[in-house]
Amino acid sequence: MGLLWTIAEVLVALILIIASFLLTAIVSEAYRRRHNNTHVDAQAIFEDPNSLKQVPCPHIHDPAEKYLSLVIPAFNEEYRLPGALDETINYLQQRAAKDKSFTYEVVIVDDGSADATKRVAFDFVKKYTVDNVRIILLGRNHGKGEAIRKGMLHSRGELLLMLDADGATKVADLEKLENQIHAVAKKEFCLGESAASDSSFRISDMPLAAFGSRAHLEEKALATRKWYRNFLMKGFHLVVLLTAGSGIRDTQCGFKMFTRAAARKLFTNIRLKRWCFDVELIFLCKWFGIPMIEISVNWSEIPGSKVNLLSIPNMLWELALMSVGYRTRMWKISN
Repeated sequence: MGLLWTIAEVLVALILIIASFLLTAIVSEAYRRRHNNTHVDAQAIFEDPNSLKQVPCPHIHDPAEKYLSLVIPAFNEEYRLPGALDETINYLQQRAAKDKSFTYEVVIVDDGSADATKRVAFDFVKKYTVDNVRIILLGRNHGKGEAIRKGMLHSRGELLLMLDADGATKVADLEKLENQIHAVAKKEFCLGESAASDSSFRISDMPLAAFGSRAHLEEKALATRKWYRNFLMKGFHLVVLLTAGSGIRDTQCGFKMFTRAAARKLFTNIRLKRWCFDVELIFLCKWFGIPMIEISVNWSEIPGSKVNLLSIPNMLWELALMSVGYRTRMWKISN
């Protein structure tokens, strides 16, 4: 009996030591990242591959110059990126041909790829001009969240859409998000048809966010995912509920749209660089009181996903950092 008590005491001591070590590590890392939103890295530069001249780099604080910006993070996507870009640009060109007031840009953010992603992206810049397609090179791999943040901060659109490089969601579904943003703008800000047609009204000035969602696919069985992705989703949703609260059923869908006013508030404050930046976006939306709309989109699983079982520890780590950072007020939020 004495031996059992000794073993139990040792186990409890080990658990306490490990817990103390983890807590210390989390607090230390959260403190280290307290200024991660200040963007001390190199300024983004756009280069015209046709003339080899540098193009002035816009910032999210500048007035919008385009109606729509599409931000695509890319890490080792030389095979999946071309198809997604072809579909995206074909859609945008067709829409621009029908509506002369429709202007757009595609911002590709190369997150330190080791393959030919950079060459593929520059081929599209050469083909469609630097005014319509631009590439930002991060140099080394930072994570999807950092790639999207960088793209958002240097986009020119009134509306800004983030979407994945695999083309899992049809780009035409952006109209679902776009239409809901306009509808909510009229409702939330008491804007009728006369206001919407007023030349002084710009959707970019209204802080709104629309999130594409795959939650309906679970119920209707319209898509099949590998078992570990379902496992990750269920477990992750539980942790997210405890960390950021309720409101959005599918936080991880890579198809999200923001007005320029919303993007300005969110992406100048976001600190997480990898998988859990979506959760931080939701937390910040709630903090700023930015209305969030969740809209069902079509989605299909594309081979080559970078989400796997090893993603779990990183997701939990980032959620712990976010929780400690904001709850202890180490992570300051600027307006």
